[in-house]
Amino acid sequence: MNDNQAGGAGKSATASARISPVGGLDILSRDEVAKLRGASDSGLHALLRRCALAVLTTGTVGDDPRATLEQYPDFDIQVLQQDRGIKIELTNAPAQAFVDGQIIRGINELLVAVVRDIVYVSTQLEQGRSGLDGSAGLTESVFEILRNARILKPNIDPSLVVCWGGHSISREEYDYTKAVGYQLGLRGLDICTGCGPGAMKGPMKGATIGHSKQRRRHNRYVGITEPGIIAAESPNPIVNHLVIMPDIEKRLEAFVRMGHGIIVFPGGVGTAEEILYLLGILLHPDNAGIPFPLVFTGPREAADYFEQIDRFLRLSLGDAVAKHYQIIVDDPARVAKSMVKGLDKVRQNRLDTKDAFFFNWALRVPLEFQLPFRPTHEAMRALQIRHGRPLHELAADLRRAFSGIVAGNVKEEGVQAIEREGPFAIDGDADIMRALDKLLHAFVGQHRMKLPGGTPYVPCYRVVTG
Repeated sequence: MNDNQAGGAGKSATASARISPVGGLDILSRDEVAKLRGASDSGLHALLRRCALAVLTTGTVGDDPRATLEQYPDFDIQVLQQDRGIKIELTNAPAQAFVDGQIIRGINELLVAVVRDIVYVSTQLEQGRSGLDGSAGLTESVFEILRNARILKPNIDPSLVVCWGGHSISREEYDYTKAVGYQLGLRGLDICTGCGPGAMKGPMKGATIGHSKQRRRHNRYVGITEPGIIAAESPNPIVNHLVIMPDIEKRLEAFVRMGHGIIVFPGGVGTAEEILYLLGILLHPDNAGIPFPLVFTGPREAADYFEQIDRFLRLSLGDAVAKHYQIIVDDPARVAKSMVKGLDKVRQNRLDTKDAFFFNWALRVPLEFQLPFRPTHEAMRALQIRHGRPLHELAADLRRAFSGIVAGNVKEEGVQAIEREGPFAIDGDADIMRALDKLLHAFVGQHRMKLPGGTPYVPCYRVVTG
């Protein structure tokens, strides 16, 4: 077909088109194009195909990493080098990405982000142009990916609020995330989330109304993801800055380096992983005194949820952990006001320490929070979830436990491992295991593990309680 023409209608309709990319990707080298065209199932082309298909189904609500590929088995994407730049050729792509034969501009921009990040990580970082040895090198790699994505904005006061929470939440919880986002938008704050549905979409949707009422332009709705997650959770349509980090650890570090404050809504194991990641870092002695506003919030119906999270954190990490977060129930305006006050402290601290507003260099992120954790059965059994360890080290292993469950629930590699060898075994001190088992049972009962409506959830884990 000619450039930007598409066809197809009906359920699972497809379209084919050759499009001109918009949004900052003009040229690639011949070597980069060749890498993206490789036919290997484990190479860059397979990764490009999975991530591109997720973007082309933007707005679709799901959490099965195989479902979209099965729905569009003949889909393909090729990046073509031409005299005047590059073209992106789509074959049997989801027709929902087009309107009247033209690809939706926002989806075009997200496709560019996919190509940009996959190419950059492969050619710049993995070939050793950024030193990946040691904690400082890993932080530098996070910075370089974000800088290459043109997402770091100098000369802007701290205003980026990261919102964490589940993709599978109730209608009441979703509406509450929108209400909080609206209050943040009225106060001129930007939003960063994991880019998917549920609590990742709601704050952005609410903020768009607040920003519009204030006639605020150049708003940022930043989505940070990684290949294993985006394949299961397509970006929501409000995201206007997408970044694909190479692994979950760099994704989490990007959140805490870029974000000036964090709001946590109800969620499941992925949200618990994020909470433990941040608290583990804040518990490190080197980070004492660095302001980092952290608010747990939800509607009145979620009060018990946060009480249970609070009990688990206090039992496993000690009562002192609670000084690092605030729990606010059913009060969106108070949440936003609290965040504004926290950001004022962040701004003053950055000025006092001469740290950048756009990237938190001063925060110490220990190596155990940066090294990629591959959740094999052996690695999950080897976790040391026991009292008596330095709190930040215990938090790191608790984070890994939740990360493994996320992988077993929604990531292709984890799902396959569970199918081959059965559920992961998680062991540790008896009181922590009992509390963990109770928390996970609550997540299952509240449908926070998987989206409701599909097959009944079968746990991918087994907590050893005695």
